[in-house]
Amino acid sequence: MVRIQNDYAYSAFGLTISSELSLPELNSLDLPGDTIDVSIKLADFTETKVLLEQEKGFTVYQDEVAFEVPNTALFSIRNGSEIIVVPLKEFDKDRVRLYILGTCMGVLLMQKRILPLHGSAVAVDGKAYAIVGNSGAGKSTLASAFIQEGYKLISDDVIPVTFSQDNVPIIQPTYPQQKLWEESLASFGMDTGRYEPLFERETKYSVPVKASFYNESLPLAGIFELVKGTSESVEIRKADGLEGFRILHHHTFRGSLVQRLGLKKWHFEYSSTILRNVPAFQLIRPVSRFTPYELVAKVVDSMKKGGLG
Repeated sequence: MVRIQNDYAYSAFGLTISSELSLPELNSLDLPGDTIDVSIKLADFTETKVLLEQEKGFTVYQDEVAFEVPNTALFSIRNGSEIIVVPLKEFDKDRVRLYILGTCMGVLLMQKRILPLHGSAVAVDGKAYAIVGNSGAGKSTLASAFIQEGYKLISDDVIPVTFSQDNVPIIQPTYPQQKLWEESLASFGMDTGRYEPLFERETKYSVPVKASFYNESLPLAGIFELVKGTSESVEIRKADGLEGFRILHHHTFRGSLVQRLGLKKWHFEYSSTILRNVPAFQLIRPVSRFTPYELVAKVVDSMKKGGLG
């Protein structure tokens, strides 16, 4: 790893990142160039006064969003270009990285007017497909099934959606790692002993997927909201009209901040542009059995028949 002015340099989320804290999950850059999109810095209280005034949850003040993980760290995300980390007495680098790469990056993307969807994205035949859903819906598990079938992961947890010069929605790659529950690993026949559990979540594991990671941006060709159904069969249903807006709104990462950041109009216009170009679907799975491979087959078959854009 090459250090630039005592910082680490990385590429992720479609951004060039300079960090005082090592982020081994990310793809490192030997020659980051002159342009740094995001700086991640360690600081003390004197540099981040807004954090001292916060109550439980997020504090939003002008171009800054701040929050605290008790006894671990204070975080401040500023102007879409800077993440400040203030270590507290039980500072744990592994735990702090989870918040930097999750909540902090999700907020920062919104500050940069880039839509962060909450889910996983996979690369299939030169196109990107986003899988969104509520917690526990099986988003990462389905993405892992795509990987098992020979396809590649573009992102897990936070999906950055940008636009090309001609307004084509684009998915930017994040970093080559998944987070999978022990139950999913067992269903795939994967030994939990090979993977590191996430901090304080001993039944959820960090799973590197470097060999199955697609590290280039791709046009977004479909959005799937994965939901649990009562039927025993796997189904795909087109989400028409306002249903597409509901999906994008409901599954925006840290979407509760959209209004507080004054981004309601921006979010609607951004979503409108996406939905003019990209179809949205509900992907319905039964809860009584393990169906990720059936879901993959159903989606890929629909792609081949031209039903998914």
